[in-house]
Amino acid sequence: MPSILDVAKRAGVAPTTAKRAIHEPHLLAQETLARVRKAIEELGYEPDQVAGGLRRGRTQTLGLMVGNIMEPFFASLVRTIAHAAQSRGYALIVTDSEYDTKVERANLRVLYGHRVSGLIIRSGYGQPNLDYLKRMRERGTYILEIDYFYPDSPFGHVMLDNEGCVFEGVRYLHSLGHRRIATLGSYDPLYHPEERSRSFPKALEAVGLPLIEAYQRVILLTEPEAYKLTLELMRLPEPPTAIFSLNGTEAAGAFRAIKELGLRIPEDVSLLTFDNYSWTALVTPPLDVIEQPVEEMGLAAVEIVLDAVENRTLDKVVRKRFPGRLIKRGSCAPPKHA
Repeated sequence: MPSILDVAKRAGVAPTTAKRAIHEPHLLAQETLARVRKAIEELGYEPDQVAGGLRRGRTQTLGLMVGNIMEPFFASLVRTIAHAAQSRGYALIVTDSEYDTKVERANLRVLYGHRVSGLIIRSGYGQPNLDYLKRMRERGTYILEIDYFYPDSPFGHVMLDNEGCVFEGVRYLHSLGHRRIATLGSYDPLYHPEERSRSFPKALEAVGLPLIEAYQRVILLTEPEAYKLTLELMRLPEPPTAIFSLNGTEAAGAFRAIKELGLRIPEDVSLLTFDNYSWTALVTPPLDVIEQPVEEMGLAAVEIVLDAVENRTLDKVVRKRFPGRLIKRGSCAPPKHA
């Protein structure tokens, strides 16, 4: 097996320069980097990432922990981050927490053992793992939260402007004449402490509408629970005239429940959702959505993490918000009484 010394000899550079081409390519002149990479390819050299990581205290590897890898939002995020990391010479270890901080902690131990240089994490719900994340940072891992962050977290994050999007969605439904608006899931500081449901009462108040207690339920934002909640809401004596789904997975459950009840969208109830999943444009009627800029968020996350890793600024805190985009397709219309 060829060694890094063989690579250096073939490229006509010092061994330290050859190593730098692998671990810190941005520090080399393009001509030198090209010579070393050509030598690596000709020799078929494969660096031992684990051994190198033990010497440096970190590897040329990033960790990514999402909420649920099966959800289209996270699948797109994984793809974007993987491509961006690869283009910078980094491998990616991907795992998911199922939104559970107990599962999250077990996965953090694995990533800690792999000595990842940076970690992009969609934090879960439950007892925060801030102590373990701080421990990882102390050993040289840069931490960045994405999509959701722990309350009082000292780390940076990349987020959608959730409150702004909720306000925009409620204003849109209100402008159509809706006065009975339900969201699929109520805020709970322990069980479900996320921004969208927390912003919903404030968005109603901003347009002069009350929070209707009969519509309030604390649920997981999953398709089965959204399905059951939609059935409950639409069977009430005064059902909502508009449903605001907090993510695309919930929207699938709501859509199924509405169709099962024999109701029409938007004639009997309007449906607005976060996430521009592909199926939302294929159903009849196509759904009005608030689109998240998933690719831009993923690229920004990689840029923030690698800037900190490569410049050894692990205490740098960057917090970035992205606007959503309301796409109107026809699933929202004035209610019957209007």
